[in-house]
Amino acid sequence: MRVLLDTHVVLWTLGQPETLGKAAFDILSSRDTMRVVSVVSLWEVAIKRRLGRLLAPDDFPEFLSANRHEILPVGASHAWRVGELPLLHRDPFDRLLIAQAQVEDVPLITHDRMLERYDIRIIRA
Repeated sequence: MRVLLDTHVVLWTLGQPETLGKAAFDILSSRDTMRVVSVVSLWEVAIKRRLGRLLAPDDFPEFLSANRHEILPVGASHAWRVGELPLLHRDPFDRLLIAQAQVEDVPLITHDRMLERYDIRIIRA
């Protein structure tokens, strides 16, 4: 199974896995699961890290790759899909993750209930 992780879920899996719900934990713990992390999440972590709002290692992208995470680049189809989304949520990071989940046809693991309003498959974190 291939799943896209919301930014907070990426951080929880690395530092606070006990925060995840059982279903999300079981899916993410399975060797059969491909954990996908968007470049959008790397961008968000980089910004918040620079602002001093969170800690992340200097080699965060390499760390993710070395720990069974596929890095998903932002493609033209992802960016274009954002313009087709209803204006239910204004967070640009989340909107791009939603678009990627749609284009890639993968569920998004998130704790953000606001994202359930979109036409994507959600796995509650």
